[in-house]
Amino acid sequence: MRVALATLLLAAAWLPAAPAHASTTAPPVEGVVVTGTGEAYGEPDTAAVSLAVETSAPTVAKAMDDASAAAVRMRDALLRAGVARADLRTSDVTVDSTVDDEQKVTGYSARYELDATVRDLPKAGAIMSAAIAAGGDAARLDGVSFVIEDSAAVLAKARQRAFADARAKAELYAHQAGRALDRVVRVTEDAPGHSGADKQSYALGAGAADAAVPIEPGTQALTATVTVEWSFTDPR
Repeated sequence: MRVALATLLLAAAWLPAAPAHASTTAPPVEGVVVTGTGEAYGEPDTAAVSLAVETSAPTVAKAMDDASAAAVRMRDALLRAGVARADLRTSDVTVDSTVDDEQKVTGYSARYELDATVRDLPKAGAIMSAAIAAGGDAARLDGVSFVIEDSAAVLAKARQRAFADARAKAELYAHQAGRALDRVVRVTEDAPGHSGADKQSYALGAGAADAAVPIEPGTQALTATVTVEWSFTDPR
């Protein structure tokens, strides 16, 4: 028993001593973290058009039949005008009852909504008019909005301006602290945003489809937001 205890004590004596500080946390980097924003403008190249047909009838079947027929005519007119089938999407189909003042059902209304992406922007007004004419009195134009689908060049300019804005702020803070900017430690970007005209709505009256619907896409702003961390160094 004494021999075993002595062996155990001897083995323990040869174990390496544990370091006084097992944790090796790196010291914080001296520097500054700033957020910059940049904006660039471009001309929209695509129109998102919201169309619909609405019908009323004494029965559900009649209301649906009339709405379906008008919707098919509208869809076919868009296809003939050059809108790709992949750029057409049914967004909603509804059937509701209509009631009088005494809440008695007097008939039914059906509504079919169709979204169209028009990529030939100069022809957007004529395309919208053709669809409305095909839908007849059941046609509705809920609105149109414009987007910059090929936004790479505009977004690149916005990002450059955002980074320049961040650097200008960082240089100001470094100067106030008696330091200078060294290297970039980290860069993070928020999701790009855009601003422009809201969806335009159009009221349809008699003869509304006789001429191309006038549209003005205007310009649209794309915004980039970037957060950049710089380390400090001593001024030269």
